[in-house]
Amino acid sequence: MGIFSKFKDGLKKTRDFVSRKMTSMAAGMGRFDEDMLDELEMTLIQADVGMDATSFLIDGLKDEIRKSGDNSSEHVFKTLREKMLEILGPRKNFELEEGKLNILLMVGVNGTGKTTTCGKLAKRYQEEGKSPVIAAADTFRAAAIEQLQVWGERSSCPVIANKEGGDPAAVVYDAVHAALSRQADVLLVDTAGRLHNKQNLMDELSKIRRILLREAPEAHLETLLVIDATTGQNALVQAKAFNEATPVDGLILTKLDGNAKGGVALAVVRESSLPLYFVGLGEGIDDLQDFDPNFYVNSLLPENLEEEA
Repeated sequence: MGIFSKFKDGLKKTRDFVSRKMTSMAAGMGRFDEDMLDELEMTLIQADVGMDATSFLIDGLKDEIRKSGDNSSEHVFKTLREKMLEILGPRKNFELEEGKLNILLMVGVNGTGKTTTCGKLAKRYQEEGKSPVIAAADTFRAAAIEQLQVWGERSSCPVIANKEGGDPAAVVYDAVHAALSRQADVLLVDTAGRLHNKQNLMDELSKIRRILLREAPEAHLETLLVIDATTGQNALVQAKAFNEATPVDGLILTKLDGNAKGGVALAVVRESSLPLYFVGLGEGIDDLQDFDPNFYVNSLLPENLEEEA
């Protein structure tokens, strides 16, 4: 299956909802008046595009209609696509730095899919010929350690772990030195994810980051926030809270296939100003995909707007 097909299949619930609404709007006169633009605004909000991103899109549409005098559905949808891509910006591939240890610190609340994402990335990098190591630093959840050990077996990847309830910082310390001694390319650090309003979690993440910087000062460190698309606008709250606790370099959006709220990618990029590197489009190992703005937008809008991929 091609990557565009994965996006279309993964975003099917959102696509069906948005396309049905838009096609219905355009089915009448084929032209957008003020009421239809209001209806389009509500559709975007219901798809979790968010108030800020929706306002940007609708205001942009109104400005373009005023300037061009063209309120045809074709022109409106074309402009909408362009404005969505303006929010998302160009594709930003996540690149490892060659010749040094790359540390990926995975943060996010419980249930977002951090542990599974760590495993999938380890498998991906192993298949690319890299040598990954996993640090099971979520010591508060026994299932997280067991999950990572299963992923480690699948990808022949060493998992550095401690007993449940152990010190996460000690796991990270051991994992860094294990990765350095093995001359590993990638160290994936899974972390605990108790509620984002708990100060002790944020303090723990800050401590882990300090250890990583101290013990591997030459390494390339990236902090990636994993958020669950099905949580909708709460994802924005999480992004803000985690970015205050530890500098966040990029986003991973999981479970984009989970409901008709897939517009949340536009919301989190617009309001966080962080690059979105990966999206989860299903349960399979190959369903964690590099985020492609064109494929994403073309998977949301009616068929006649799609470009050949």
